[in-house]
Amino acid sequence: MKHEHVLIIRFSALGDVAMAVPVVYSLAQQYPHIRITVLSREFARPFFENLAPNVGFMAADIKHEYHGVKGLNTLYRRLTAKKFTAIADLHNVLRSGYLRMRFNLGRYHVSHVNKHRKGKRKLTATNNKVLKQQPTSFQNYADVLAKLGYPVNVKFRSIFPPEGGDLSQLPEVFRVKDADEKWIGIAPFAAHEGKIYPLKLMEQVISQLAERYPKSKLFLFGGGQKELSVFDDWCMRYPQCQQASKELKSISKELILMSHLDVMLSMDSGNMHMASLTGIPVVSVWGATHPYAGFMGWGQRMEDTVQIDLPCRPCSVYGNKPCLRNDYACMQNIAPEQIVGKVIRRMRTFE
Repeated sequence: MKHEHVLIIRFSALGDVAMAVPVVYSLAQQYPHIRITVLSREFARPFFENLAPNVGFMAADIKHEYHGVKGLNTLYRRLTAKKFTAIADLHNVLRSGYLRMRFNLGRYHVSHVNKHRKGKRKLTATNNKVLKQQPTSFQNYADVLAKLGYPVNVKFRSIFPPEGGDLSQLPEVFRVKDADEKWIGIAPFAAHEGKIYPLKLMEQVISQLAERYPKSKLFLFGGGQKELSVFDDWCMRYPQCQQASKELKSISKELILMSHLDVMLSMDSGNMHMASLTGIPVVSVWGATHPYAGFMGWGQRMEDTVQIDLPCRPCSVYGNKPCLRNDYACMQNIAPEQIVGKVIRRMRTFE
């Protein structure tokens, strides 16, 4: 008897890979007799390696070791040795498409994600914009599995148990949370300018939160050189601020810390999705992009988003297009008090 073994392909980016976690978890729980292997880049290992007993992870360096057609052929040969019975392409780009073509030629059972590009083009159109909720990535991923004969009811809470991750694995400064202390995560950066709240305004948010919650720690997430320079300045000005990413130096440890936050404040970014996987509430700020594109974090609520209505918004699915107005009003016109108010209201539900 041939054992069922499903290959799930999703290479990048961080947020898109993170959005596969609730779907893979649900598949593993509802079909415990099948083996599941997730193929992605090494950074994604912490999302999947302890997700369920029947879920395995395989890293593929597609920029170096498996670069180009020759590299993908090598990767394909390595994959065929694992005797998969079904292939779920959750990425649907040139690289995953090439692998999918090879598997099709080998008469494997193959399905790929529908990205609903037509609806997203209408959502981001300059004229005759159609503000309509698009299918979420969670639904799109589940649809791929349904086509393979594995319909799933996506149910997921956190990659950690109810008490959160093990703080003893973190540096000493992150190990103890006092009973009356509030832990607030702040992730002010994103991949593109249209998704970043102006830093001068974000500093006002930090100032107001520090004043509102004097017994709090404000953990700053983001590890790029620009981020660290800004964070150094904020930590000097506001003693409650601590650099999380700089000190923790790994996604797995950041996830542990996130699981103990009272709330995360983030942009439409990978940090929004990471925090969502730990079961905590997220207040997210949206500018050039919009939750209607289907990329809001798992389990998050529309009432916890911060956004303003503009005729041009959203102008982009991913936030990578230049501002049509040249002023990023979608972010500039959000008052710091709007964001702080959302954080306070979300915190009150746990006070």
